[in-house]
Amino acid sequence: MAELVSGVAPSRPEAAPAGSPGEVSPGAGETLRLRLDLGYDGTEFSGWARQPERRTVQGELESALGRILRLEPSPSLTVAGRTDAGVHARGQVAHVDLPAEALQAVEGRRKGAGGSMSVSERLAALTRRLAGVLPPDVRVHAVSKAPGGFDARFSALFRRYAYRVCDSPGGGDPLRRREVLWYPRPLDVDRMNAAAVHLLGEHDFAAFCKKRDGATTIRELQRLEWTRDAGGLLVATVVADAFCHSMVRALVGGLLAVGEGQRLVDWPAEVLLKGARDSGVNVAPARGLCLEEVRYPADDELARRAGETRHLRTLGP
Repeated sequence: MAELVSGVAPSRPEAAPAGSPGEVSPGAGETLRLRLDLGYDGTEFSGWARQPERRTVQGELESALGRILRLEPSPSLTVAGRTDAGVHARGQVAHVDLPAEALQAVEGRRKGAGGSMSVSERLAALTRRLAGVLPPDVRVHAVSKAPGGFDARFSALFRRYAYRVCDSPGGGDPLRRREVLWYPRPLDVDRMNAAAVHLLGEHDFAAFCKKRDGATTIRELQRLEWTRDAGGLLVATVVADAFCHSMVRALVGGLLAVGEGQRLVDWPAEVLLKGARDSGVNVAPARGLCLEEVRYPADDELARRAGETRHLRTLGP
């Protein structure tokens, strides 16, 4: 897994150059699935998921797409990971299904002058138009034609989050206050890592999740590790095939209690074994958490991976 969980930023698909060999424009009436690679500052959002009378990332993006592509109702997005209110994302991924002809709306004057854009040119134009319409706290870095079998949610191999904490007695950098949690007591990284080791693997994480009807809390935690960077900032890297509601922040909250000496090193593992939400686990504030990367398999494995993920998971005997 060393290669999969490296600190490399998520790769973004590159659109084919305009007029490149093999580029075929979809015909009228066909549906086109697009992949969107995006990031956002979650501070002023009520999370990813669209909610009535609330400002959400999904709501802003769908509204912008509907406006640019002149679609009513606006198209619906499927996301790799639905982040909670206040949580940030640097490497979020979503997909959207559109009528192929909808992309003609981005051609503007060129279309009126009798010109015609290739698919890649239309996608590049859509990316530029989104930058002009979206608010500054959400950005779509790239829009590409999704390969066959791609599903932003179910095709993912893993999600990588980072949680950032400052335990300096004088407080954190005021310019990073929206993305770093200040912890008022000193933290022992070695203690936190010793506790984290016992949480790795496939478990029922009900003790660290908010249960949702019909949803399993069984997950495979692939990496949970704390480091202290050159500036003294603590960073937790958390990688799993998927996460249940509030899982990352609950894990971080439990380990912070160990790091300050309030709890024993064995305590998080004991909580995990109980298999039920523990009132002693404090959920860490949202602002320190950022979705850094979503990784997908090779194109020819996308559909198979999506099929596997859709099956409700249970722990083996």
